[in-house]
Amino acid sequence: MQTAAANRNGSTGWAPLHDAALLCEASFVAGVPVPAGTHEAVAVFDPATGERIGQVPALGAAEARAATDAAVAAFPRWSALLPQERSRLLRRWFELILAARDDLAFIMTREQGKPISEALGEIDYAASFVEFYAEEAKRPNIEGVTSHLPDAELEVWREPAGVAALITPWNFPSAMLTRKAAAALAAGCTVVAHPSIETPFSATALAVLAQRAGIPAGVFNVVTGHAPEIVGAWTADPRVRLMHRREVSASTRRVTDQKQRRQRGSRCCRLFACTVAPVECSPRFRLPRRRDQRDCGGFRPCG
Repeated sequence: MQTAAANRNGSTGWAPLHDAALLCEASFVAGVPVPAGTHEAVAVFDPATGERIGQVPALGAAEARAATDAAVAAFPRWSALLPQERSRLLRRWFELILAARDDLAFIMTREQGKPISEALGEIDYAASFVEFYAEEAKRPNIEGVTSHLPDAELEVWREPAGVAALITPWNFPSAMLTRKAAAALAAGCTVVAHPSIETPFSATALAVLAQRAGIPAGVFNVVTGHAPEIVGAWTADPRVRLMHRREVSASTRRVTDQKQRRQRGSRCCRLFACTVAPVECSPRFRLPRRRDQRDCGGFRPCG
């Protein structure tokens, strides 16, 4: 496994890491690290200093489809696991995230720029989603629904949908991935994830920990690179049954355009469009104070 910390002997400022393997310069497809050696590389920079701190492979449509292949192949076995077994694996992932809290926060600060206190808070936030869905994984209960017909009973059975494609933003690179992935994995879905090209190391570190937790190969795939090619391949693939994208960008527009061209009902597509710290005030509010809060909210993840 290729790591920036190991390969550069701390020259890029990664020496404080306790576990150098968490700084991984590779995508994860079918449980196998895919380094930049055989692909075009994209440099990652410290936004505070402009220093080049590492690189990841710029994978394209072919590798995105390979990740989907791996997720499709892993789906029958993963979805057939007892809910208690999926819960156990997610719980182990949660424990490993907390154990690596300091390293994960340091990685986030270097690639994303937020203060270490904010980064530590986000790691706790990210871990909380995995913990929550580790518990929820045990309860895929059948729901009884009152029928409008006499002598009839209705039941709602919850079943995993299939492959979930998750596109995550730069501003909360760990929390927005675990928020989506933990829910999908708990339900029995497999995952293909694309992190922002500006902050890929948080996602690849989580993939390393997921592998250590025992989550099987192909269940959680991370594909780094440029969004148009990767997201385009997933939106065009009918095997991808769920898609979640946060924030408005070119990849969101691509998802929307592709979704409109596809037959209605073929998949669930959720777009979470956000603005920068929107504030709505009534006339009774103290506007100067609200302006200060608005400004703090807008710059909070920026470092």
